[in-house]
Amino acid sequence: MGETAAESGRFMDLALDEARAAAKRGEVPVGAVLVLNGEVLARAGNRTREFNDITAHAEIEVIRQAAKTIGAERLNGADLYVTLEPCTMCAAAISFARLRRVYYGAEDSKGGGIDNGVRFFNQPTCHHAPDVYSGLSETAAAEILRDFFTARR
Repeated sequence: MGETAAESGRFMDLALDEARAAAKRGEVPVGAVLVLNGEVLARAGNRTREFNDITAHAEIEVIRQAAKTIGAERLNGADLYVTLEPCTMCAAAISFARLRRVYYGAEDSKGGGIDNGVRFFNQPTCHHAPDVYSGLSETAAAEILRDFFTARR
């Protein structure tokens, strides 16, 4: 891993905070943080319902914010911390943004696109594949999701 365990834990804690905030807004509780050179460039949670925009996943939102902040569409050297395994749409955005690393919490056996589903980064048509580290704060991330969906059943 690139960052120290303490740094990675701190960044994932921020992503977990964003997931909790998303849940309070009635969004599926996924949070993300984008880091470059040890500094947080962007943080967000899902906003698909709020924006009526199916592409407003946490990962896409932080990529948009960070690209605007640095004034470039490519985020070379940046690392993404996200509470849930990114879907295929987000995996494609991660690839096109040229992120260096992805750290995610809980696996998504139904909708994940990295270690489940299409396994986007393993496809021959994938232009760039970041290093991927799964299971960071997995229990906490899964608990936030489980509690959210249990409350809605």
